[in-house]
Formats: sequence, structure tokens, C-alpha cells
Amino acid sequence: MTSTTGPVLVGPKPLTEDEILAVARRDAPVRLTEEALAAMAASRAQVEALAASPTPAYGVSTGFGALATRHIPAELRAQLQRSLIRSHAAGSGPEVEREVVRALMLLRLRTLATGRTGVRPRTAQALAALLNAGITPVVREYGSLGCSGDLAPLAHVALALMGEGEVRDAAGALRPAAEALAEAGVAPVELAAKEGLALINGTDGMLGQLVLACHDLARLLRVADVAAAMSVEALLGTDRVFAAGLQALRPHPGQAASAANLTALLAGSAIVASHRGPECTRVQDAYSLRCAPQVTGAARDTLEHARLVAARELASAVDNPVVTPDGRVESNGNFHGAPVAYVLDFLAIPVADVASMSERRTDRMLDVARSHGLPAFLADDPGVDSGHMIAQYTQAAIVSELKRLAVPASVDSIPSSAMQEDHVSMGWSAARKLRRAIDGLARVLAIEILTAARALDLRAPLTPAPATAAVVAALRAHVGGPGPDRYLSPEIETTVTLVRDGTLLAAAESVTGPLS
Repeated sequence: MTSTTGPVLVGPKPLTEDEILAVARRDAPVRLTEEALAAMAASRAQVEALAASPTPAYGVSTGFGALATRHIPAELRAQLQRSLIRSHAAGSGPEVEREVVRALMLLRLRTLATGRTGVRPRTAQALAALLNAGITPVVREYGSLGCSGDLAPLAHVALALMGEGEVRDAAGALRPAAEALAEAGVAPVELAAKEGLALINGTDGMLGQLVLACHDLARLLRVADVAAAMSVEALLGTDRVFAAGLQALRPHPGQAASAANLTALLAGSAIVASHRGPECTRVQDAYSLRCAPQVTGAARDTLEHARLVAARELASAVDNPVVTPDGRVESNGNFHGAPVAYVLDFLAIPVADVASMSERRTDRMLDVARSHGLPAFLADDPGVDSGHMIAQYTQAAIVSELKRLAVPASVDSIPSSAMQEDHVSMGWSAARKLRRAIDGLARVLAIEILTAARALDLRAPLTPAPATAAVVAALRAHVGGPGPDRYLSPEIETTVTLVRDGTLLAAAESVTGPLS
């Protein structure tokens, strides 16, 4: 993935994952392209012509949802737009993370830039200015059903554009929107015909979270291979089952990539070599070791499918009604979040399963009946010390939660808007639970790595592979090695940070080169 420098150019073309990450997480500035400004101006002319027509047009001169049968006279249409945003900004619960709000703002801006929504260029420029000023509207956890778009989350953004509601400024302080906009030199927008709908009728919230989740999960699946390799060594497992020839008998690309990673990570391991001879009486390793490529590989293939769906959605112009290339303004159902909701739910399944396998490997390292010579719970003085006994409890609690989070949200639907919107996707809910699941996976993998590193230290004088040894060394720069029981929670949290920020993965790749 290439790094993004300078402003992210927003136009009709799809944004890349790195461009979205640059704006959402690294505060990269944005700039609308000349092509985007021209496209918006052209479609706006079509909307204004329609607004002047005596023929009612949904979203331009009518009410919304179940109220679409009422024709709104021209003198009430500005009020119509304000009322739409105020009433739809009905979220509740905790604030949504800043990176999620910035991602959804960017993706909505890109849809406006396609010229298919009919907004004025100045409205899109105001949204870009909000991003560039680091102003983040307060969006609440609950409110989106994932159909007619992420209405409530996007309405909170539109409300801020109007100079109403609450925002976080660039320093993170909670402030009235009017005050923060004035300080940043951003004039509040007086919404014109159709613009209220155009600002809120999209899948941008769930899509932004999908893009962020795909990026984070791709890294965690490589970390899962690192953790598995460390556990294979710690449990005196074999690397022969990861041979390319064996993997080719079942040609799933993700499985091949994971097995190749494990082979590279275990190359040169004195621990693996120590029991490779005929004196070793074990016929085969447990599934959690032997089948690691099959599970993390299947997770990779699921991730690739999710990225394909994300790419298609990133190339879309989601609004209702939409301005077609030939100038018509047509109602449609493209705002339905099902395509995105399904893959958000789908990803939660391998996240739970990869974590489940990780926990099983950890448990084996702590059990004297299965750990092949390691002390009980890796304790310094078993009985006096408990070692990593309760670290595995923490893993088990998280894995149990991940199984619940793997239950799909998208199979549910509660009718809304007086049965006009009688089937919804619940895609926002799927996105929210996937974010929690990915957080849990990072924690489970961190505990496995922390445990495996301790087990590898206890295998001395046998030495691990150069790659896994580099991971142990990177961890030991922050967390001490074996010894009497210590306050364990801070060590777990430190390891979680090292997993999330890429430190431990980078240590492994300093030896192996980039892992797949």
C-alpha cells in the first residue's frame, strides 16, 4: 500500500483504501477536483430546473419517506431541508470514534463529487472545509438502520454544516458547531432543494467502517501467523505440514499465503530442528497448530471478498433520488445497505474463529499434560505462582464475546417510516460489532504472543527461529521475561499496543521480508 502525501483529491473516481485512511486517521487535507466541481454544477442545473417545474419530484418538491405524497410549495423548501436534517439528527448513545466520522464525511464528499446527487459545488466545498479544519461532528452510536443510507449519522454531519448541533474541534474539545465553524472561517450552509437528502442518503458510515476494518484485519491476520509460528515452536510442533507441496493439494490462495508465512517464520529454528529426527514419537500436531493455515487462510479469502465488495461500493454514487448522466432525476433503491452489511457480518465469523484457534494454542502451552515439558501455566514456581493462568481466562472471555458478535445483524429488519421502509439492512449495526470484534482479536493474539514468548524463553538453551526470536526481542524491550508473578494487566495492554501499531509484525518482517 502506497503512502499518501499532500491533499487527497476528491472527484468522480473512487478513493483508495490508503486515501481513506490518510484522511480518517492521519488528518490529510482534501481538495475537490475541477472535474468534480464541473459535474456538480451540471447536475445542480438539472435539479433547479426540476424544482421550478409544477410536476412534483421526490426529494426536491415533496416530503420524505411515508410523507412523500405531499407537494411542498417553493417558499417552504428551504424549511423542508432544515427540518429534514434536524429531525433526522436523532442519534443516541456514546459518541462514535473520530476516525469513523471522518471516513463517512470523506465518502459522502466523494459521492457528492460524482455529480449524481445534485448538490451545489459550494455545499460540497463546505464539507471539505469541515474536514480540513479538523472539525468532527458528534455522531451517536445508535440511529442508523442501514437503509435509506446511514441517515442519522450523516444527518448529524449535515447539522454541523448548517452551524447547528455539537462538534469536536481539531483539539478534541466539545463545542457548539456555530462557534467552531466561525473560528475556522467556515460559513454555515443554507441548504437548497434536494441537498438535505443528498447529504444523508448513503452507505458511507458502514462503508467507511468496512474499509477501516479491512485494513486492520489484514494486519492482524499476518500477526496471527506470527503468533501461530511462535506457538508451534513453543509446543515442539513441526513445520513440515506447511510445505508448499502439501498446500498445493488444496489450492485456496489464502491458505497458501498463510502456510508460506509460517514456513518463513520458522526457518532456521533450532527448537523445531531439535525434534525433527526419528526419535520423536509424536505422529502429528493438534489441529490448532497443524491447521493454522487453513483457518487464517480462509479468513484471508473472506477478507479479499469483502475488499471486492468495498471496491464496488467505493465506485458507486449512492443517493435517492439520483441525477442520471442523461439529466433525469430518478428514484431508486441503491441506498439499501445489504451488500455492505453482508460482508461486515461475514468478516465477524473468521475474526471469531481465528481468535478461537489462538486461544486453544495458548491453553496448550499452559497445560502440563499437553505442553511437552513446560512448567504448569508457565509459572516460575507453580502453586506459589499462577503464571499465565488467568491471561487465558481473559482470552476465553473475549473469544466468547466474539462468538456472540459473529451472529449476523443483517438478518434482522424492523420496518420504519410507517411501513414505507419495510425492509432494512442493519448494516451500521454490523459495522459497529465488527469494530468491537477486531479489537477483541488484537487482544487475543497479543495474549498468545505474550505467552508464546515466555514459553520460548523457557525452552532455552534451544533457540527459536531468527524471525520469532526478533519478535521476542521486540517484546522484551517493553515487557520482562519469565520470573515470579507480576502485575499482568499492564503487560497485556502493552503487548496489545505492540500488536496494533505493527511493532511486533515489523520485527518478524525484518527477518522474513514482507509477509503475505
